[in-house]
Formats: sequence, structure tokens, C-alpha cells
Amino acid sequence: MNIAGAVITLVIILFSMVLHELSHGLVAYWLGDTTAKEDGRLTLNPLKHLDPFMSVLLPMMLYFMNAPVFGGAKPVPVNSRNLKGKEWGMALVALAGPLMNFILAFIGFLVFRFGGYSDIAVQFVHINLGFMIFNLLPIPPLDGSRLLYAIAPDGVRRILEPMETYGIFLVYLLILVGGSLFSNIMVNGVNGVIDFFVMITGGLF
Repeated sequence: MNIAGAVITLVIILFSMVLHELSHGLVAYWLGDTTAKEDGRLTLNPLKHLDPFMSVLLPMMLYFMNAPVFGGAKPVPVNSRNLKGKEWGMALVALAGPLMNFILAFIGFLVFRFGGYSDIAVQFVHINLGFMIFNLLPIPPLDGSRLLYAIAPDGVRRILEPMETYGIFLVYLLILVGGSLFSNIMVNGVNGVIDFFVMITGGLF
């Protein structure tokens, strides 16, 4: 059991998770909603964002299973009625978190590409891409569902809305029952983004 590796993984997860959630809250604040600020979520304190299962237990289980590491955090509260742009404003708030993980992953890739090989940089890239792809799944309450809601016809929206209350259980079911398929989706997604990084930098990962 690699305890040092697990600690490094947990630190990366908490760092990435905090910036992911902070991005949601800041964009919501810039678009006119102060709910996250009033709830104390515009902070770098990981304890304010941490979800014991999604932020710690699930990623650590995946790490020790040598599976793609991903996870989530306690959702930042947002009142869409206060946002400029309404559903499009909500889509921007949702996009902010995965976009932050994409940026962090690209920074980690550049460190690896131009600074020399580093296990930590590689892990940093993979974890952030795992966070990004997982959160872009179009299942409420994940960020991808907010993006889908903004562009979906009314019929699809009527399906998504009631799923807000139990959608997270669908996510858990997908992870537990469709483990190998879900793992393949994550691996292929992460590798696809890394290939994109390689293409735009002309480097080898």
C-alpha cells in the first residue's frame, strides 16, 4: 500500500476540488447571485467544500483500486433566479468548475512537458481531467446537466428537473453497476484530452 502516494493524491484532490467549487461560486457572484458568498463558499478552505464520500472516500477507493481517480464536492448553492441570463447564466456557472479543472490539467501538462518527468505532475493532470469529465456527465446534479438544460428543448428539461432530487443516486448506481464501462469512458476521455494537449504543444506525454 503506497501511503505517500495516497497522501499526495488526496492533497491534489482537495486542491483541485476547492478551485473547482470556488470557480462556480465566483462566476455566480459575478453574474449577480450572492448565495454562495452568504453561505461562506467563496473561500479556499477545503472544509467548506468537502463532501466526505465524493471528496475523500470515493477518490481514495479508486486510487487503491488503480482505477481512474475522480470525485466531487458539496455543490455550491446557486439561486438561478438571481443570475443574469437565467439558464444561460446557470450554464456558465456550471461550466466554470470543469473549465478550472481543464486549466489546471493543462498547467500540469506544461510542467511535465517542459520541466521534465514528474509523477506528481502526471497525477495532477489525470486527477483534474477525471474531475472535469466526471462533472460534465449530463446527469443532475452534475455540471453537465446544467449545460444540457440550457440548450435542451422543454421536454428534456421536464425530465431533468425532477431528477435533481435523486440524480446523484443514478451517478452512484452508474459507478457501482457499470464499473468497467464507466472506467473505460473515463480513461478514454482523459486520454483524448491529453492527446489534444500533445497536439497543441507538439510534445510527447
